[in-house]
Amino acid sequence: MCSMTAATNRWTSRLAAIVGLFLAALPVVLLPATAASAHAVLASTSPVVDSVLPNAPAEVVLTFSESVRQVPDRVRVISPDGQRIDQGEPVFDGAVVIIPVDQQTTRGTFLVSYRVISADGHPVSGGFTYSVGAPSAVPTDTGGAETDPVVSRLIQVSKFLGYVGLLLIVGPALVLSMLWPRRLARSGPARVAWTGLGLVAAATLAAIWLQAPYVTGGGLGTVDGAALRDVLGSGLGAALLVRLGVVAAVAVLLRPYLAGTEGRSDRILLGVLAVVGAFTWPLAGHPAASPVPAVSVVVDVAHLAGMAVWLGGLLMLAVFLLRQADERELGAILPIWSRWAALAVCGLLLAGTVQALIEVGTLGALFDTTYGRLLLAKIGLFLVVLAVAAYSRQLVRNRTAAGRPGRMRQAVIAELAVTVVVLAVTAVLVQTTPARTAVADDLRATSNYFSATLDSEIYSLQIEVDPARRGNNSVHLYAYTPDNRPQPVIEWQATAALPASGVEPIEIPLLPLTDNHATGEISLPTAGDWEFQITVRISEIDQATVSTTVEIN
Repeated sequence: MCSMTAATNRWTSRLAAIVGLFLAALPVVLLPATAASAHAVLASTSPVVDSVLPNAPAEVVLTFSESVRQVPDRVRVISPDGQRIDQGEPVFDGAVVIIPVDQQTTRGTFLVSYRVISADGHPVSGGFTYSVGAPSAVPTDTGGAETDPVVSRLIQVSKFLGYVGLLLIVGPALVLSMLWPRRLARSGPARVAWTGLGLVAAATLAAIWLQAPYVTGGGLGTVDGAALRDVLGSGLGAALLVRLGVVAAVAVLLRPYLAGTEGRSDRILLGVLAVVGAFTWPLAGHPAASPVPAVSVVVDVAHLAGMAVWLGGLLMLAVFLLRQADERELGAILPIWSRWAALAVCGLLLAGTVQALIEVGTLGALFDTTYGRLLLAKIGLFLVVLAVAAYSRQLVRNRTAAGRPGRMRQAVIAELAVTVVVLAVTAVLVQTTPARTAVADDLRATSNYFSATLDSEIYSLQIEVDPARRGNNSVHLYAYTPDNRPQPVIEWQATAALPASGVEPIEIPLLPLTDNHATGEISLPTAGDWEFQITVRISEIDQATVSTTVEIN
């Protein structure tokens, strides 16, 4: 009885130590939340932000940096008298959102407000104004919604607990299959693995539930069946459902595995499930929406696997092996673990470097964005961990670790403590707008634009160039009749040239969006006064060409 009580007390103290270690990192993810991170940005608009138009447009067009999905009733156009003038449902076509509007409205300033879902499942909200005739007081939109900060914090906590659960599964599974001495009982590691499975399942269910108010902008009590169906029907929802299925399958296969009675086929199946489950993390986050998604997803899986092997193995060493294994066993175990840890760290460094190059993009973004600064903090903590790990590895090489497991255990606990904080920073990082996107958003916010109305004998043409800077520019063309009604166009042609620098006319590929509206993208390589020439054909025989000079900075 006494031995059973002692064993229970030892397990309780170890479990308390584990829980305390991970709870110590929770303040990082519970820091005051900033505004919801938007991982797609509004790249251009038509009408251009703050522009003054001679005539009311038939539609408003929003172009984002990546594909977006609709949040029901969250894309609105408000007239100067406070009435909604958007007609029917907006059209979502990849990164482009087209909002039909009522042209029979008053003149003045109009407000466009939007809330959509980016490709990685994060909401994107904002608004802008344009005016018809002359500016007036800006109307308000009482139907808009902002992300509840409590929801944002809970999502970060759920991601953190999901990471913790993953390493609690991987650590016992790896050590029990490769390094566990036969004479030692497996009950302790088994409890850790079951705890990990429970955490991953709970965190995944919480992520599904929290995604609904996170997207719509409501609170925890606003979740309904329709919102949950929208979440489950998305790519993020599919990834989370697959993760739940993997957890359920692993729970069935894990019991004999943890008892040491599994067969070879069980190990193979568990390995396949582990790979499938690992892919659900990047497919539900930033990598799925990166400029090179295939590379980002694979790299993120490698990063996640390295983290789980390293931290999971450290946990098993600190809580079990360095306490229970004798000197002879540790002499065999620690050199093998040291090699595993070195490989895991190399994988983490390589994968982290590739991720940083993709998500940060420039050196300036590393220091000027929240994402970049969090990444620097993570790198700093990681260097501390590497220093402690180097000390542990030196103990193993000198063959003193097996004889003095207490010193080795102190080093491992220190290493584990810092890496848990790294894990908490990572949970915040995956909810933060990538640096490449934040920089693009800042450039858009400070950009200029060009807008002008060009008249011919048979039509009036409104041209907008945004941001009127070197690099990629969006061009929007609107045709009107001489009495200011939309003019249907049969064919559009446009070119841009810079004669002063010897740049010959560059054709602008145009895509008709409606009968009187076309858009195109052009890269202008240098600053100067560019000459834009547009030819519009409105019938088999009627066409005219207009031109204007656009100053590109």
